[in-house]
Amino acid sequence: MAAKPVSKPSAAASGEPAPLSVELARLEEIVRKLESDDAELDDALALFEEGVQRLRAARERLAEAELKVQAVLEQADGTLRTSDLDV
Repeated sequence: MAAKPVSKPSAAASGEPAPLSVELARLEEIVRKLESDDAELDDALALFEEGVQRLRAARERLAEAELKVQAVLEQADGTLRTSDLDV
């Protein structure tokens, strides 16, 4: 069976990253493909590499979002008010 091409991490034409929901959906797709029994070794390795890249990028974006939330919660006197966010 011929190997299927593996898609590269996506970015919008404007250079902006895809929405986090799209990235997470792709990660779920990668996991499903890796869990299937019909994945060829080379394809599985490429999918694994892509998944690791996307996971790292998602973690970075979440960390950036956390910093933005902290900045918004910062009080006028410079103290930081933190609270749990129910997401």
